[in-house]
Amino acid sequence: MPFNGEYRMYVGAYTGSESRAYGIRLAEVTASGAVRCTDSVAATADPSFLALSPDGGTLFAVNEIADGRVVSFAVGADGTLAEVNSQPTLGQAPCHLSVHPSGRFLFTANYVSGNVVVHPIAEGGVLRAPCHVVQHSGSGPDRDRQEGPHAHQVVADPGGRHVLAVDLGADSVQVYDFDQETGHLALREAASMRAGSGPRHLAFHPSGTRFYLLNELASTMTEIGYDPVSGAMEPGRTLSMLPPDFAGQNLAAEVVVSPDGRFVYGSNRGHDSIAVFGCEDGFRLLDVRPAGVAGPRHIALSPDGRILFAAGQDSATVQAFAVGESGDLTPAGEPVPTPEPVCLLPVG
Repeated sequence: MPFNGEYRMYVGAYTGSESRAYGIRLAEVTASGAVRCTDSVAATADPSFLALSPDGGTLFAVNEIADGRVVSFAVGADGTLAEVNSQPTLGQAPCHLSVHPSGRFLFTANYVSGNVVVHPIAEGGVLRAPCHVVQHSGSGPDRDRQEGPHAHQVVADPGGRHVLAVDLGADSVQVYDFDQETGHLALREAASMRAGSGPRHLAFHPSGTRFYLLNELASTMTEIGYDPVSGAMEPGRTLSMLPPDFAGQNLAAEVVVSPDGRFVYGSNRGHDSIAVFGCEDGFRLLDVRPAGVAGPRHIALSPDGRILFAAGQDSATVQAFAVGESGDLTPAGEPVPTPEPVCLLPVG
């Protein structure tokens, strides 16, 4: 979706009393990765994660607040957003949402309450009342972060047959059969990760036969084999996202896979870096590069995979990188200021 010869990118933020952000911002991005942030295009509370409908006509955002909500926005030809409606998430602090490949359902993960919810999507991006809620259970050894379940991501597999939920508090990944008529989830399989690892997010390989799981508390990345027919998971190698000589505090944050399936990227908060993994000829760590921002909570690739963006929550900046043929990252200009960036959604 070119915008005056450029791309659009929506920026989600935290909007608390100490933040200068008050909603979702729109940025313009050139082919070389130069970013220019414009004014906010939608005032809404704590839109900390964003998702776009398959047809590009609707943008969805969480309101990561105590009584969680999800909001639907119609996307204008010029990139502006007009609120359609909102619905409760039946949980606390929703931190992630995604759209089913059919465009007919929205999935949301409520972090504090540890549950996931399904909303039907009607014509025009209208959100219907929740049709199904699944409550997670379990805990982990980290007393501060794993006293109970904390759903951190919920996403359909590429074929839309199953839905996967990642729970940081319970150290688990759960696969649900998804009924595309009723919107109901039925547990198919659950995989327990290493105790205390704190799985946060996953990203599928383009083949759909494996995914990469980022473990926030352990600062590791796990390659997991996946059967798209049965939903069966087979954990493989787990690799550190940090240099061997780093002894400081770190929390891993986001994972993305290149469109050609050759590289996996993960962000580190604390070390403030981006780990680069190769996934051809065996899963391996290739490099750990400075992120160019402080607290890179979110990273995202341009639709063509040629630019990687890092959102620095603590530095209030966004850094763009050119992605090389070998997966290497080269800064594309200087960091660009924008208040409290915590989610980046490039739209091409």
